[in-house]
Amino acid sequence: MTTRLRVALLAGGKSGEREVSLAGARGVLAALDKQKYDVRQYDPASDLARLAADAAGLDMAFILLHGPFGEDGTMQGFLDLLGLPYQGSGVLGSALAMNKNLAKIHYKQAGLRVAEWRMASPGDIERPENLSAPLRFPLVVKPVGQGSSLGMSIARDNGELAAGLGRAFGYDREVMVEEFIRGREITGGVLGNDDLQALPLVEIIPGKEYAFFDYEAKYKAGATREICPADFPEEITRQAQDYAVRAHGALHLRGYSRTDMIVSEGGEVYVIETNTIPGMTPTSLLPQAAQAVGYSFSELLDLLIGLALERQ
Repeated sequence: MTTRLRVALLAGGKSGEREVSLAGARGVLAALDKQKYDVRQYDPASDLARLAADAAGLDMAFILLHGPFGEDGTMQGFLDLLGLPYQGSGVLGSALAMNKNLAKIHYKQAGLRVAEWRMASPGDIERPENLSAPLRFPLVVKPVGQGSSLGMSIARDNGELAAGLGRAFGYDREVMVEEFIRGREITGGVLGNDDLQALPLVEIIPGKEYAFFDYEAKYKAGATREICPADFPEEITRQAQDYAVRAHGALHLRGYSRTDMIVSEGGEVYVIETNTIPGMTPTSLLPQAAQAVGYSFSELLDLLIGLALERQ
């Protein structure tokens, strides 16, 4: 009888995306082949000591954490200390991708097109014109280290900008403001360690009641339409897939990633941000794209686990 791989499934955590993480874990747990894997679940909010104690009897970890303390390199560093392989990016890549300001700097250095942006300070709440003067409305206000659009808003004047800054600083000590790019939102998945495979693009179309792909539009059933493969001219498709691969490389990522982009009304591709632990339910964006090239959800999980062990 083949020995099953002993996998620690890490889900929950302390971020604002805790419930999203737990929902994803239920899907992953159901899809992992029980004949191949002996899966034990750990919640980092309460189980870190148990995970450390069990580490010698585990073969790898599957991280299904989003946001701070899971996707930002902290859990990756903890697992490195324990000597446990894990799927996806390491400490450096995870930290870079999670920090939207540093990620944009690296995108720009790699020759990728990004929206103009400025970093905000709490004092700008009283003087929003300091930020709006060098930029053009509408502006997107984002906490630098959050995911799932938590604390994000769109400002059309200085009053809305001040309110958005106040809200965003409630989520993070670092906040950025960038120009809003009108166009169609897409996402491009990438799989692989050294040999990278660009997956088909997915177009994301929130309902008309949503100004952007916010937390509710992401997770409320029926709030958003997703088209995979996205319907774009071949030239734009190739460029966006190339951007996803180059963003993956610019941030020193490995295993897999999913880069969100906007195709402007003029047909230009802008990189927005990159997810190092994208949503992982059978209907999530990256699994949809993987399915379009023939990977079932279970096969995709096998591949990610194989890529993690390959690095060892």
